[in-house]
Formats: sequence, structure tokens, C-alpha cells
Amino acid sequence: MANETLSKAKTAKNDEFYTQYHDIEREIEAYLDYDPNVFKGKTVLLPCDDPEWSNFTRYFTQNFERLGLKKLISTSYAYESKKYKGPIQLTLFETETPQFDPSKTQTHGKIFVLTHDTTGDGRVNIDDLEWKYLEGDGDFRSKEVTRLRDESDIIVTNPPFSLFREFFAWLIESNKKFVMIANKNCVTYKEVFPYFKENMIWSGKRNWAGGMWFETKNLSDVDKVVNGINMKNVPSIWLTNLDHGRRHQPLQLMTMADNLKYSKHKEVKGREGYEKYDNYDAIEVPYTDAIPADYDGVMGVPVSFLDKYCPEQFEILGQMANTNVDEYNFGYPFVNGIRKYARILIRKKL
Repeated sequence: MANETLSKAKTAKNDEFYTQYHDIEREIEAYLDYDPNVFKGKTVLLPCDDPEWSNFTRYFTQNFERLGLKKLISTSYAYESKKYKGPIQLTLFETETPQFDPSKTQTHGKIFVLTHDTTGDGRVNIDDLEWKYLEGDGDFRSKEVTRLRDESDIIVTNPPFSLFREFFAWLIESNKKFVMIANKNCVTYKEVFPYFKENMIWSGKRNWAGGMWFETKNLSDVDKVVNGINMKNVPSIWLTNLDHGRRHQPLQLMTMADNLKYSKHKEVKGREGYEKYDNYDAIEVPYTDAIPADYDGVMGVPVSFLDKYCPEQFEILGQMANTNVDEYNFGYPFVNGIRKYARILIRKKL
């Protein structure tokens, strides 16, 4: 019981991450580069957010007119409903408005809405946000927030990692466009991988190397301090069903013969050929840059291949990522009796 409690507490603390503004800006700009009108006339929902502190809200309010948004909705989760409760921080934005209610501030979520210029200064920005308390605590699974989901066109957020599976199901159920942050490991989940395989979702613009740096409120889990801000590095990625140019860039690859002769990887260079799996008819390719350009059979490649996957160049056939065997997963990959890391099964398009 003690270990279970400790584990839950650790998970709860690990949900308290705040995305940096420049990470949001770089990601969203990639979709605009591909389609300048992708947000035009759209209602954007930022659920699982904390509008007073969130850089998601800051970015979309500052760029409301440039993006051509119709409406921005941002919701927060009530303080008392959070698993991990750091010191409560009330902002002047809340306390110095007529609707401030001390009896609701800890138990009710809040909704912030931006649609037009309310200050009369001729601009639509963060000063024009209008807010009120939600009827409930702001949980994304509530009927109240689900109605907001159904009203929106695009959902953008960094949801709690501990609730990822539930949030992803809630998101997919909506059939909406989305941009979200998730843990790298999620791509092999049985709830997620089929959507990658069917080319219904894909990696965002940012590459997967190095993880992402977030501001953390958990003082016991800090990796570095930058300009007085506590930062934590998390193995995170962007997932989306909005198109961007990077995912249509084909990989530049060497032939199998050249890989065996010149590859920088000792697992490949100097061998007579690529190894094959004991339990599946495919060759083992331990690195994405070692994919042979002239091999037409099935290949097992690292999960990180999904970061560079070009649907015009390759077809995803399945994965070998866990012990389950079904139409999408074929057990762990073994070579000469030794289990390899999780692999994505692909084939070059002819």
C-alpha cells in the first residue's frame, strides 16, 4: 500500500508541467507554414489548461487576429480536484474582477473565452479575455467540458500524462483536429498505434531527440534552473492530425550494400547482411538511418522512425512492441534468441 501511494504521488507530481512559449510557437508555426489558413475562422479549445499561467493561452490570445480565429476557449481544472496540490496561487486577474468568489476559487474550474475586442482599443488580445467559473471542476471528462469540445474545431493542449489514455480516447471520439503533447512511449500503446498505422495521426513538427523542457512547480523534481525558473526534461513529443511539411520529406538513404560497407553503426557495418527475426519474416534495422533504400521486404525499425515517417515513402505494417499478439502487434522481436527493443514494421512503397 505504501509503494502504491508513493507511485500515485509521483505520477501526480509528474503531471505538473508547463510548456514553454517558444516550443508552442515553433510547433504551431509549422502548421501555418504548410497551410496559412489552417486556423482561419476556427474555434480553438485549450482544455486541461491553466489560463492564468498557461503559455498556450498566451500564444493564442497574442496571435488571435493573425491566425484569424473565430473563438478561443480555455479551461482550467479546480485546485481541490488536482492529485498534486502545491501552494495555491491566486492571480490579480482573478481576485480583482467582480466575479471573483472565494467559495468557488478552489472547487470550480474556470473558463476563459476570447471572441472580440472588449476594451475598445481596436485590437483583440489577452486583455479581451472574458472569464467565469465553470459549474463543475473543469475535468475534461465532464459533460460541461465535453460540450465545449464538441463546439470547437481544433483542440490544442498538454494533458496530464497520467490520464493520457482517457484523454486520447476523449479526443479521438470527438473526431476533431488536434495538436497535443504526449509521452514518447504512447506511440506503441494499443490505443494509439493503430491510428499511426492507418495514417490518421502522426508526429508533430518537432523532432523527438532530447525530450522537451518544461517549467515545473514540483520543487523536489527539478533538472535545472534557468533565469530563476525550475525546469524539468521529459521524453515528450507532439502528436497531431494537422498536416505539416516535414512529414512529407522522404528520408535520404543508402543502399543495403553501402550500409554494410560504410554505415557508422557497428551493428551494421562489416556484416555479411542484415539479421532476421526469429519470430517474424523481416530484417532487423537497428537505426533509422540504416534503412536500406533498395530493400523491398519487411523491415523492423526503431520506434523513433515515426518521427521521420514519410507516408509517401513507406507503409507501416504493424509493430513488435509487447507480448500481445493481435492484428497490429506481433510480440517482441527476437534475433538469435535475444529480445530486441520495440520495433515498427515497415515496407518501402514501390
